[in-house]
Amino acid sequence: MFDQDETTKSEPRHHPIAVIGAGFSGTMAAVQLLARLPQHQPVLLCERAERFGSGRAYSTENPDHLLNVRAANMSAYPDRPSHFEDWLLEIGEGEMGAGASDPAIGHGRDGIRQTPAGTFAARGLYGDYLAGILTEAMTSGTPPRLHLLNDLIIDIVPDENRLVLVAEGGQRVEVAGAVLAMGNLAPPHEPASRFRVDPWRPEPYGRLHPDHPVLIIGTGLSMVDAVISLRRHGFSGQIFALSRRGQIPAVHERTDPWPRPDFTAAEARSLNRLLARIRREVASAAQAGIGWRGVIDALRPVTDALWLGLPQADKARFLRHLRPFWDTHRHRAAPPVGAAIAREIKAGALQIQACKLVAIEDQAGEARVIYRPRGASERKTLGVQLILDVRGVGRVADTADPLLRNLIGRGLVQAGPFGLGLAVRPDLTVMGASGTPARLWTLGPLLRGAYWECTAVPDIRNQAVDLAQSVAATQ
Repeated sequence: MFDQDETTKSEPRHHPIAVIGAGFSGTMAAVQLLARLPQHQPVLLCERAERFGSGRAYSTENPDHLLNVRAANMSAYPDRPSHFEDWLLEIGEGEMGAGASDPAIGHGRDGIRQTPAGTFAARGLYGDYLAGILTEAMTSGTPPRLHLLNDLIIDIVPDENRLVLVAEGGQRVEVAGAVLAMGNLAPPHEPASRFRVDPWRPEPYGRLHPDHPVLIIGTGLSMVDAVISLRRHGFSGQIFALSRRGQIPAVHERTDPWPRPDFTAAEARSLNRLLARIRREVASAAQAGIGWRGVIDALRPVTDALWLGLPQADKARFLRHLRPFWDTHRHRAAPPVGAAIAREIKAGALQIQACKLVAIEDQAGEARVIYRPRGASERKTLGVQLILDVRGVGRVADTADPLLRNLIGRGLVQAGPFGLGLAVRPDLTVMGASGTPARLWTLGPLLRGAYWECTAVPDIRNQAVDLAQSVAATQ
């Protein structure tokens, strides 16, 4: 347990900067803060889970759960682009050529897959990489400046020129400021059912009956992980995956780069014109023998600028109509994972259905799922033994997270554009109901809405640097 006496009694004016959440966002925020804050300023990293540094995304022990970004783009540091690849070589797992024999799928061992589209590592392996970065940060410096608090923070209370963290276990800690780095929020689990289980806790999978189907709600990258987990734990039965549009992620392929389009001012201010221009770019790339992936990748450096330049009405139209198409093309699956899902679909073992989920009725031994296929008027019913809800992430406006609910109630934070994330300023300070900063900052998925590219490692590592500079400027 963190002892505040260690950091504040000897130097009472030097309260720590707290970082709440120790996944990738929180870990890299803490590391960058240590590099930019004065040497006397400690950092307190708070996390409810037992393991610091990996978060839910990188805590999986399944070696078939692969990162959906190439290893070459997964460095935790923006100024050291090969840091993760170098780490893979250092731990002795950079040898390629052993393992799977199908060159179209990729080969490798110990959580590494080399494919024509690039090298993809297991997410659990990336969690080990982050844990190593955190360990180094904790042990460097005399005395150590990074401290850990293993508890859930449920409230933050202003107190004169400080903030007081309130932990679920009852501890109260005075801090000079706090960074909200809780990652993706859980979506509301509706309709309710006792047959729902946490998709990130696969313990029940080994007790499933092969003759009774399993339902997955959602067809994105988390659906892919859920299918792989079910199969690895021995479930051989039918899997149904439902979503509003029934789209599944595209798969990474080897592609040549395409030059970044130079959008006109008129195109940048209109969703219709922007979409038309991107389609023309895709057509031009195809004539040059380059697939659409090269065009989408070329947009990445300007995606946030394009989002910020669109009128609110166009942003709302994008969220309502185009977001699923963008997500499936922008956030692609690693080739080995994509190949596994393709085999499941071809064999009929995984059925994807575009539909509206109407209701779930719990029966004695199963859940009765009622849905209406897209474009149909009649409802259908499906009996399943287990439900895994992987429908993306929740919105700040709807969240049940106790800390955010308390902060909203105190007026210290407020939902940002479209209720997706938090309202923030360009320096990543959080805006309260009064508009006055309350020594709170944020990064990562909680920026969704204010920015668009804010959830992947290449985005968050840059945010961590910007945030640390913003915090340091106030100390």
